[in-house]
Amino acid sequence: MSDPLLGLPDVERLVVDHLRYRPELINVTVDNRVPPGFDGTTNTVLVSRMGGAWVDDEHLDKPLLELEIYGPDKPTAHVTSIAVREALLQARGTTYGTAFVSDVVETEASRWYPDYNRPAGARYRTIVQLNVRPAPPAA
Repeated sequence: MSDPLLGLPDVERLVVDHLRYRPELINVTVDNRVPPGFDGTTNTVLVSRMGGAWVDDEHLDKPLLELEIYGPDKPTAHVTSIAVREALLQARGTTYGTAFVSDVVETEASRWYPDYNRPAGARYRTIVQLNVRPAPPAA
């Protein structure tokens, strides 16, 4: 039998689901996989865990996540990146399945980051760190 305190939640899916259903991002594709035929010109957010650590004594996962925000042009991608930032910061204090997001910290603010593999599109990039604990039992 596994220890429920050691199980790491799928933080990529947590962030994808949190952003995907936000009204301000209704016309934005949010996923942790590149959509088929993606050329960087559609409003898209790609979420990838890029590191972080489990702090055993605190039962705390501190994942680092990279968010790549694409759009058809630089102004559109920038507006989307601001909306993503605001929406993601609102994940503080939320529960996702068996995980509780106790904090969201922007470790690298949204910045212009051209994608030379998809030169027709415009891309911004940001890095965030979440603090994720096991959710408290339901009352």
